[in-house]
Amino acid sequence: QNFRIEAADGSRFVLKIANAREERAMLEAQQAALSHIASNIKITPHVLRTVAGATIATVVAADGTEHLAWAISWLEGRPLALGTWTSPTLLADFGRQVGELRLAFADFDTPAIHRDFYWDLANGRDIVARFREMVDDAEVGKAIDRLMESFDRHTAPLLAELSRGAVHGDPNDYNVLVGGGTGDGEVESRDQRVTGIVDFGDMTHSYRIADLAVAIAYIVLGDGNPLAAASAVISGYCERVPPSNEELCALFGLVALRLCTSACIAADQQRQRPDNEYLGVSQRAIARTLPVLAAIPFALAEAVFRDAAFRDPVLATKRVVAFLARQLEIPPILGINPQLAPSIVLDLGVASDLISGDPRENTEPQLTARVHDTMKRAGASLAIGQWDEARLIYLAPEFAIAGSPGEHRAIHIGLDLFAPVGTPVFAPFDGVVHASADNRAPQDYGPVIVLRHETDDETEFFTLYGHLSRKSLDDRAPGSIVKAGEKVGSLGPAEVNGGWTPHLHFQITMDMLELGADFPGVAPASQRNAWLNLCPDPNLIARVPSERFPKWSGTTLLSLAKRREVIGGSLSIAYRTPLRVERGWMQYLYDDEGRRYLDAYNNVPHVGHCHPRVVDAAVRQMRVLNTNTRYLNDLLSEYASRLIETMPAPLDICYIVNSASEANELALRLARAHTGRRDMVVLDAAYHGNTTSLIDISPYKHAGPGGTGAPEWVQVAPLPDVYRGEYKADDPEAGLKYSALLGDAIDRVHAEGRDIAAFIAETCPSVGGQLIFPPEYLKYVYELVRAAGGVCIADEVQTGLGRMGTHFWAFEEQRVVPDIVVMGKPLGNGHPIGAVATTREIAGDFNNGMEFFSTFGGNTVSCAVGIAVLDVVRDEKLQQHARVVGEALGPQLRALMDRFPIVGDVRGSGLFWGVELVRDRETLEPAGAEASFVANRMRERGILLGTDGPYHNVVKIRPPMPFTVADAERVVSELARALAQLPPR
Repeated sequence: QNFRIEAADGSRFVLKIANAREERAMLEAQQAALSHIASNIKITPHVLRTVAGATIATVVAADGTEHLAWAISWLEGRPLALGTWTSPTLLADFGRQVGELRLAFADFDTPAIHRDFYWDLANGRDIVARFREMVDDAEVGKAIDRLMESFDRHTAPLLAELSRGAVHGDPNDYNVLVGGGTGDGEVESRDQRVTGIVDFGDMTHSYRIADLAVAIAYIVLGDGNPLAAASAVISGYCERVPPSNEELCALFGLVALRLCTSACIAADQQRQRPDNEYLGVSQRAIARTLPVLAAIPFALAEAVFRDAAFRDPVLATKRVVAFLARQLEIPPILGINPQLAPSIVLDLGVASDLISGDPRENTEPQLTARVHDTMKRAGASLAIGQWDEARLIYLAPEFAIAGSPGEHRAIHIGLDLFAPVGTPVFAPFDGVVHASADNRAPQDYGPVIVLRHETDDETEFFTLYGHLSRKSLDDRAPGSIVKAGEKVGSLGPAEVNGGWTPHLHFQITMDMLELGADFPGVAPASQRNAWLNLCPDPNLIARVPSERFPKWSGTTLLSLAKRREVIGGSLSIAYRTPLRVERGWMQYLYDDEGRRYLDAYNNVPHVGHCHPRVVDAAVRQMRVLNTNTRYLNDLLSEYASRLIETMPAPLDICYIVNSASEANELALRLARAHTGRRDMVVLDAAYHGNTTSLIDISPYKHAGPGGTGAPEWVQVAPLPDVYRGEYKADDPEAGLKYSALLGDAIDRVHAEGRDIAAFIAETCPSVGGQLIFPPEYLKYVYELVRAAGGVCIADEVQTGLGRMGTHFWAFEEQRVVPDIVVMGKPLGNGHPIGAVATTREIAGDFNNGMEFFSTFGGNTVSCAVGIAVLDVVRDEKLQQHARVVGEALGPQLRALMDRFPIVGDVRGSGLFWGVELVRDRETLEPAGAEASFVANRMRERGILLGTDGPYHNVVKIRPPMPFTVADAERVVSELARALAQLPPR
């Protein structure tokens, strides 16, 4: 048993009372190891002495039993198993520390650790054999049997080659302490680090790689994507220790062995001591994980692990690639020779115009029609689909990657040769049929034949031919011999090949992973390099002329470097790990590797990313006419009329511009022309645009970094923030009281001998923290402003077009009618449109002889787009939809306040919500770094959110309007997960 002891001076140490059966020699061995290691690394405790100078004392229990006791220093941190997000950064540090431990143990030995210990991995296989029958869970038992069968075949022959020495024996996630990331700075995973490795009671003389295997075994219990978690640990470990090839080959088997051993030992112990809960501390997680591991081919895990260790993922690949490169003549694999026939290389990638964002349009017959049309226009008899291409056509559930939300098997690891049904397929080399089957699921290759070949040094490799005709299988039973140039089969129709456009899927692989004809043709991007080594470029055989392939577009890092080279540094980019976005569809965005993100952040694509009706309207009008407002065209007046129809009287005049910034600039000019005054009253933390004048009226900018403060003609009133401000939500007169504070700002203008031109405010301040004004606040404010001779400007850029659910414009909720309404962003669903609505009187005063003209404002394409957006909002009932989703989302978000003290406030309506994070609900200390952590963590989980507010501590949820109740539930679930993973303070 272990006890934390705190001395009078505040110092701490750990008192350890050993089991009565524990041998002194083993305790002395632990102490010797700790003393030895302390000279190399600083994350292990050191041994303390008794007042008599001894390191071990004898204590007697009440029943007379003698126990050995000793003490060690206290280490800060908490067990990794109870800690925060096991990010790749933290896992890499864990791996580094396990590597450091191996180095520190390199020259340590003591007789006591040369023992027969059942937790020693070297004994693991015997332990599993002895206790396997104790495992009652049928699924767990089946997984153990499958894993041990593979272990015996792949790993056991390597064990004699593994280096041996002293090992910790049990660096599981309860014996590893984590700390850091608790200061006032960034609360990011990179600040979390391993602060201690404790409990050396399982030390043995065993495989030196055993500690890494044990560390990985317990890390994968908490991750739905075990190979990704393991890879992060391995990469860190290899920064300190380069494992041997044999160790890397054996590693996955040893990981599986440790968990199988744990399950079997626990089954035996729990049967003997059913009342001891500690004995089952990891077993539920192990029971979930073993079937997942059993589904992973050992050869695939080895390739992924080798890649993480900065080695060639597959040792045989270079030999096979070199062999293929030496072949001067290879018989064509298709009846239409790719080397000679007129052909075209297709772009089927994420951003391809052959692929639709709507998954329903990437099926037959639409995809075939688009491919054939492209071939016809190019005059090609053959089309080629590329190897190592990220695609969106594999979004069916069977392609999803467990534990990595939004990720699918999207990287194409074969070569597609599109040709007519019946085109013959030939063998490029002598070979033997390794497998043949009519593969209906999950890959949907239809009829598949796999040939086994050998290089001149007898290295085996395989070629796979998918999407054949069923007749192709008749004479190609496994084991039959095929000669180079001999017909293998012929291309089959779509109806026998899962509906895929008729083509040959041709693939090389170094190892069939014991999958036979059910071999994947696409791979997850997170394992991209391993799979590309396992399945190298098929064009080594097909030999389509290389100049027909497009140039490589580069990586995210290269894109970032190029951006920094040519774009000003003040242009910010979202997230700590930037997102390279290639396509959008409705409430989803897709990155360059085909991963799908739920967009809960971007309100600009109001009716959904790339809504087809909006896109079609733009394309149709672009083909006909795109010109400015100096010429008559009814689209301008039609669009203006449609906007005015949504407004209350007397707002009956409209101006169309090309951005919200231009719209707000125009609103200032309108107010000044009407009043003959210049002074403005604004709210604190407001943001209204990026022009010089708008920065002047935007405290979020002029009072922030790089700002020069408010000019004399701008008065700033406090935000009516009923959570953080002077008057709270439970004050029924909060609206009136906050309006009085704005009245003080007007009085300051009067005290300087001037009058105000206007008051401008977002109806629901977004940058200010997704705020909802107290009831009737604007009613009182508008009365004050108008009494002072000013006009009232409502900035509806963020909240218009039904986003709030209850009303089409947010100001309607406040029961006011502004004098000027500014609109932007969502009007064009991403197309740049802004607009201003005002009264006929104000417009008349603006018509003072000075012409107003906006080159792009009101152009015919923009008007067509704007009309389409209004049509979609109406026809798809998006305002009502926002209300329904908001009514479901709000209570779920508010429930987080009961679970997480850091959630100080939740506010919003429809599809406009803010979740404010505070470190203390009494002081309201803002948790800005924590909000950043949450947003970045959500991005890792496939959900895009942002942060806002004066302290950047408000998580904002502001998705495109197609966002559903199911989407809302997913956001709340992942938000709860992220909040639970915040580093402790």
